[in-house]
Amino acid sequence: MSVLQALDVGLAFLVFAVAAWTVFAPGAFAATVGYVVYGLLLSLVWIRLFAVDVALTEAAIGSGVTGVLLIGAAARLRGAETTEAKEPLTGLARLFAACLCLLVAAALAAVVLLLPDQGPTLAPQSMERLPETGLGNPVTAVLIAFRSFDTMLEKVVLVLAVVGVWSLAADRYWGGAPGEARAERPEPTLAFFAQMLAPIGILVGVHVFWVGADEPGGAFQGGAILAAMWMIVMMARLTEAPQASAFWLRLALIAGPAVFLAAGVTGAVVAGGFFAYPPGLAKPLILFIETFMTFTIAVTLPMLVAGPPRREPRR
Repeated sequence: MSVLQALDVGLAFLVFAVAAWTVFAPGAFAATVGYVVYGLLLSLVWIRLFAVDVALTEAAIGSGVTGVLLIGAAARLRGAETTEAKEPLTGLARLFAACLCLLVAAALAAVVLLLPDQGPTLAPQSMERLPETGLGNPVTAVLIAFRSFDTMLEKVVLVLAVVGVWSLAADRYWGGAPGEARAERPEPTLAFFAQMLAPIGILVGVHVFWVGADEPGGAFQGGAILAAMWMIVMMARLTEAPQASAFWLRLALIAGPAVFLAAGVTGAVVAGGFFAYPPGLAKPLILFIETFMTFTIAVTLPMLVAGPPRREPRR
């Protein structure tokens, strides 16, 4: 067994161990921390499977944004947790839960093991058409050129999620800002951390977005990194979340889907197909679309984390 194989086996056992610990963790906060660690380990697994794009997305969304949301929820529920001994499950309930878990595990194993040796795939056709897009990264080509409509709808879903979160606000807070006002004297350690990390993270996010045309990365990964930097700055109380009624915020939220849809309609007129790109202009148009998608993602994710408005709007 080589060193890399030994590391892979160790990583696999560690993933299962953290997953089990997360399931049996005594409290919500501990389970959330376990979930974040589990997501980071899965990122390493995807890297070992040479799926760097998936690894970046898992680290940014699976552990990053989702982890922050769950930690916030766990912190709010922490006061409701009691230290009193809870009534244990009966033997029949434990047996039912165990059988259900085994049934789900067996079904998943059967799906994997019963797959044909050569599964159905459109990968050869995609790689054959890849030069026409001018892109070197097949993942970006599939997302923006070959399944453009699905990718656009994913961004629309994010915008609708923000609207859904805002709708939870009381009527008098509609249009106001989420969270508390900016602190006059932020906590020094968090402020120093945010001031040091945010500029570096912004450069990394822009780089990941730009190289996504030819290397692992792209709008979603770059936008998620930029969103994380904004969240760090807000968590350090160096700035506060903008008002939901801010025109620039609403414009940024719809910029990605709007530009994407406009490019699709334009393709139907000048290239003979909805979301089609004129020959020789595919790569510039795709980068143009991804630029606005990056803005939308970088704004949408922090607004989801910030939650509904909790302060009356300033006039």
